[in-house]
Amino acid sequence: MQSKLPHVGTTIFTVMSNLAREHNAINLSQGFPDYPISSKLISYVNEAMLSGFNQYAPMPGLPELRAVLAQKIERLYQATMNPDTEITITPGATYAIYCAFTAILQPGDEVIVLEPAYDSYIPNIHLNGAKAVCVALQYPDYSVNWQKVKEAISPKTKAIIINTPHNPTGYVWTADDMKQLDALTANTDILILSDEVYEHITLDGRTHESVLQYEGLRNRSLVLFSFGKVFHATGWKMGYCVAPEPLMKEFRKVHQFVGFTTNTPMQYALAKLLEDENEYLQLPHFFEKKRDLFLEMLSDLPFTIHQKSQGSYFQLAGYEKINDMGDKDFATWLTKEIGVATIPVSAFNQDGRDDKLIRFCFAKMDSTLHAAAERMKKLLTL
Repeated sequence: MQSKLPHVGTTIFTVMSNLAREHNAINLSQGFPDYPISSKLISYVNEAMLSGFNQYAPMPGLPELRAVLAQKIERLYQATMNPDTEITITPGATYAIYCAFTAILQPGDEVIVLEPAYDSYIPNIHLNGAKAVCVALQYPDYSVNWQKVKEAISPKTKAIIINTPHNPTGYVWTADDMKQLDALTANTDILILSDEVYEHITLDGRTHESVLQYEGLRNRSLVLFSFGKVFHATGWKMGYCVAPEPLMKEFRKVHQFVGFTTNTPMQYALAKLLEDENEYLQLPHFFEKKRDLFLEMLSDLPFTIHQKSQGSYFQLAGYEKINDMGDKDFATWLTKEIGVATIPVSAFNQDGRDDKLIRFCFAKMDSTLHAAAERMKKLLTL
């Protein structure tokens, strides 16, 4: 059988998590927390199950959840979205990314991808017969080179996919970035896929710039969000897509034949939890403390921090003071010999560009971060 993805193997996240288990390493690779989720959220799920919310939800999602999301979007981003026609609940944000690409792409289309990039983007583009046109973000802060983006646009450009706060680099887009994107795509047919799953994890007083805040961008965008990232429940695979009605109609055509609907009791629980905005507004403070604690632990170790993470729950670190391995070999060695698993950043680049950086996830209990730092003290004796 001919493969649709002949050059794709097992994702780096699975590879490194499996390696961590095999060598009993502390897993700071895959982006999932190891601390408990909200007890209120658990009680709301239990309440939903006991109350009979166990059958199919409507295809677009529970009306109660879509309504509270519309209110949240208006409050945070001053954008009025119709919960009936412009918001769809999905089995995770990665699923929503796939459905969005499938809804808009035709064979031969091109999509501009800013790299390093979350590893699902390019396979999804290829599965739809389109071509990924990669534009490198600027090392070492990984800001956008807008001239290069402009040069990458062609008559075949159907979309640009963006991600802020950014995985893996922790860069947070500025208002100027959004204005540049708006100016670049105004009076064109270019669509935007905006991956905003870390919307509430912005650090050092930064605010999240959403495409929903900019009318020109909002009218051409499918915006993808994650409940799992916000509420520390990545295993639930719960997300949603926001888009103007014409785009959402196409999105739902795909969604209804791929997943059709999403976990009902969890939708009920999330609708209840979202009534308290403090459940997500406290996240910057929560994660800033974790980032600062982790950076303090790394300060005595032979890593180079080119820039503190501005958002998301990832921190990049250079290892050139330790050895000159490629980043994939170094990440493997660190897992096997030191007992700490990370992600090599070259895995986020289609061409394998290697800036000799690894990605740590600091969304862990303080005790986990302390234990990892203790193990990495072995690096001081090499």
